[in-house]
Amino acid sequence: MWTLWHLQCSGDMRLAEEIVHLLRYGENLRSSTRTIGASTTRPGDPTPTSRNLDPLMHPFARARERTRALNAAKMERIFAKPFVASLEGHVDAVETMARKPNTVNIVASGSWDGGLIIHDVSQRSQLLHVESAHKGKVAGVCFAQDDRLLSCGVDRNIKLWDTQELDDDTAAGPSQRKPLSIFPGKTAFNSIDHHRYDPLFATASNLVQIWDETKSAAVSNLTFPTSTETVTSVRFNLSEASVLASIGSDRTLTLYDIRTGKAERRVVMKMRSNALSWSPTFPTTVLLASEDHNLYTFDIRSLNTPSHIYKAHVAAVMSCDWSPTGTEFVSGGWDRTVRIWKEGVGTAPEVYHTKRMQRVMSTLYTGDARFVLTGSDDGNVRIWKAHASEKLGVITARERAAIEYRESLKQRWKMDAQVGKESPHPEAGAQGRAAQAHHVGCAACQRGTEKKNTRAGENKPKAERKKIVIAEQT
Repeated sequence: MWTLWHLQCSGDMRLAEEIVHLLRYGENLRSSTRTIGASTTRPGDPTPTSRNLDPLMHPFARARERTRALNAAKMERIFAKPFVASLEGHVDAVETMARKPNTVNIVASGSWDGGLIIHDVSQRSQLLHVESAHKGKVAGVCFAQDDRLLSCGVDRNIKLWDTQELDDDTAAGPSQRKPLSIFPGKTAFNSIDHHRYDPLFATASNLVQIWDETKSAAVSNLTFPTSTETVTSVRFNLSEASVLASIGSDRTLTLYDIRTGKAERRVVMKMRSNALSWSPTFPTTVLLASEDHNLYTFDIRSLNTPSHIYKAHVAAVMSCDWSPTGTEFVSGGWDRTVRIWKEGVGTAPEVYHTKRMQRVMSTLYTGDARFVLTGSDDGNVRIWKAHASEKLGVITARERAAIEYRESLKQRWKMDAQVGKESPHPEAGAQGRAAQAHHVGCAACQRGTEKKNTRAGENKPKAERKKIVIAEQT
């Protein structure tokens, strides 16, 4: 400072101004260096800005948010491409599929041609292909312990296969592998399921039988005293592994306990069920795919009425399966569509269909809940995305944050007319819409006819849920 005063007194003002400029530039440079050293910015990051969060300073914030929600709904509709791939190998309808426990990509499928294939979904390849595993159709498959596979068919045989020692010539064509064991039965088998912990498995024929992997004959027969049904499907509970449920051709749902060796409860429904699946997160919830175009969830503690009814199919529902998360489930039907439902939401599911896909006989979720597999009459196993617009591949943290922000916007503005209209709700084509309208119209016409030809006050209105179960037996 004394130097600057001396220069000003001597009259050299230009030199004094230059010195002041250099001092200020050096101070700014040191402050910017300290700022850069203290921050953790990366190349490409946006420049941080300070904003006034006072709502009075942003009168158009709500309008901007609505526009973003509308754009998010449009983007989801644009990128909704659910079909991934098709796994070939079968030459007839694929009626049954099973997911290997504790894996994400291993799935087994059985066909009406008697063939048995184990697929690697991630590689889209075949790990094992047995061309004539059974004489006639393969009715059921399930994975056993120690990398083994159980299959049953209409040839009255249950076969145990070793999947660990794969043939070297599997890629060249079907293998002639022989089963480890054969369990002969007296009648054709319709379904099979393995115990979660013990070397036991259950089969469905004209009765439910419990088998031990180390014995050639059934260890116990489970049946209801007055039952004359043909059991079409059987499934062990995922939590209480000693409890299993079955459905039959006489419109019944029956619960068994292998510890007591008998049927515990039984309900007779209005129409027969084609498939059942236990919830992985709610042990008391069971899902039924019915012949009356609907799906029902029951709480086994109260079987007199279903807890939820899911309506959208326009033909018989042939298969169903829960997502491993327990928040969604998939169904396939005679109407040639695949529908993905949210648990507790009985309408407006996601609808998948193609021109070549025929009647869907089996559906299955992968272990990571990201993909859905379907088997149909045309002999193909198709892979679909569980969420139609989901991006495949690596997603960065910034992309994931943007996706979550768009999802929150759509949920916040879903009641807006324009945003709701743009949300992707794929339809099953003009033929499907016509069939659904015809089905709804016939039901309304029937109710009108009943009301018109019934004396006033003779019949009281009955809730829809109370019409499903006709009788409960214990």
